[in-house]
Amino acid sequence: MPAHNFERPRGRTVELTIDSPALRDNLLGDPSVRTVAVYLPEGYDDSDADYPVMVDLAGFTGSGLRRLAWQSFGESVPQRIDRLVHEGKMGPVIGVFPDCFTSLGGNQYIDSPVMGRWEAFLLDDVLPRIDDQFRTRRGRRHRAVFGKSSGGYGALIHGMRHADHWHAVACHSGDMAFEWVYLRDMPATLDMLARFGGEPARFVAWLAEAPKVRSPELHALMILAMAASYDPAPEVPLGVRLPVDVQTCEIDGQAWARWLAHDPVRMIEQAHCRQQLAKLGLLYLDCGRRDQYYLHYGARALVRRLGAFGIPHVYEEFDDDHSNIDYRLEQSLPRLFAAIA
Repeated sequence: MPAHNFERPRGRTVELTIDSPALRDNLLGDPSVRTVAVYLPEGYDDSDADYPVMVDLAGFTGSGLRRLAWQSFGESVPQRIDRLVHEGKMGPVIGVFPDCFTSLGGNQYIDSPVMGRWEAFLLDDVLPRIDDQFRTRRGRRHRAVFGKSSGGYGALIHGMRHADHWHAVACHSGDMAFEWVYLRDMPATLDMLARFGGEPARFVAWLAEAPKVRSPELHALMILAMAASYDPAPEVPLGVRLPVDVQTCEIDGQAWARWLAHDPVRMIEQAHCRQQLAKLGLLYLDCGRRDQYYLHYGARALVRRLGAFGIPHVYEEFDDDHSNIDYRLEQSLPRLFAAIA
């Protein structure tokens, strides 16, 4: 059982409200006005020092706001940062925790007309606001992005596409090798939708009135969110179409190819993505070797290609699954700080 951190955060949290042009008119009708929590380190108010920036991307069903919350037998991310600073393992940083939750349960942090332009939200709305309002060390050289699961995927994609904004990336158990992660959920998703005439919008409307979300419903919702992210279809209700035949669950090759275009294991074959990753001061990846979504197979495949292309990286595989692995931040946060400080 991990020890509980009884200390309160030593710094202070400021909440920003951002009315994002990038999120307006998303098909889900989710709000474009978003809260971004910013954790200012101990001593921020008593000096004129500037600080590097770390952005935390929450996993599916999560929010940056939840990352600041009290934890039993554990610690919030600000508490963990404070402790690592106190132990001399890293220095103080400005931590950024955006609320990127959607009515489909989560986010992959990429642009979509259905979900919203979340890449643009982070790059064009959040980062400039942080630089304008706080004493940051300016420029990509002093910025890191990290996350787990969907957040890990988002961090990795930003490293593959936007190294002009980030210098260090940590991907914990991020989505990759889509055939192992998503296809196995397609039959169960079709069965769930069949209860609602095969209509995703009816399912989501019913779920909005349900007293709780059970695991089968959550996994079906996750597949809808992935469809709205990887292959958005604004012309259909809710903007969701699945890459399989609704009667036989046979894969639609063209639709599935549109999903795979967002798979890091495929994206690494693109010269532009490799060039972006090669610009990073740190690319850190890890995954549990018992991950219940089989993400360790995708991580191994990606790491093999990174090695073949000579792209510097750190990969660690640990003896655990996908759940409750925030303790892995002990490995990534000090490395991120060393890269951006």
